[in-house]
Amino acid sequence: MKTLFENIIRLRNPNFSFDPDISTSTIMAFTWLQVCCLIRGLKLIFYGKQPKTALLGKGVSFFNASQLQFGKYMRLGDGVHISALGKKGISIGNNVSIGSYSRLIVSASFNDIGEYIKIGNNVGMGEYSYLGGAGGLEIGDECIIGQYLSCHPENHNTGNIQESIRHQGVTRKGIKIGKNCWIGSKVSILDGVEIGDGCIIAAGALVNKTFPPNSVIGGVPARILKQRTNL
Repeated sequence: MKTLFENIIRLRNPNFSFDPDISTSTIMAFTWLQVCCLIRGLKLIFYGKQPKTALLGKGVSFFNASQLQFGKYMRLGDGVHISALGKKGISIGNNVSIGSYSRLIVSASFNDIGEYIKIGNNVGMGEYSYLGGAGGLEIGDECIIGQYLSCHPENHNTGNIQESIRHQGVTRKGIKIGKNCWIGSKVSILDGVEIGDGCIIAAGALVNKTFPPNSVIGGVPARILKQRTNL
């Protein structure tokens, strides 16, 4: 029984194997949950999309789904909300998992819509993440991301102290996160930042500037703690 389920799961995760201490009854319960998610994934048909073996948790919602593109084996946890209103919408690669109660929002207003969100292949993201796409957001392949990530590719203008900040408009540069990055929980990334391939960002970091590939980053504001090198 375990071998059968392992082979099925390996269609999505080729390196998967059950821990020897996992019981058959636990596997059966887990399998039932996945079947329920697979059935809920069929509702993508009502948005004019092919489900592509998508797994949807309870209470997943979409806005402007016509601008949402996604690959095979997309997994969205309970309560995930995706709003693809933007100039280029949202693109999600193959084998992407987005944790429960996360929000992907390209545009927060209708008077100046945002750019896009693009997520690469084999990306795993923890619960309660917030991804904004106003100035454009890219996350590269093979990234692993903890809970409560927040990305804000937009800044408010504040130069006129006689005028309300909310009426002064915004600037947008965008955020780009390279491939094979490990981002810890409760990391915030601000507009204009580029994170090189292979970077590690420590939990709780506030990233407000660009870092080169293979940097280990931490702190508020974030700084380079060391560089990754082959042993």
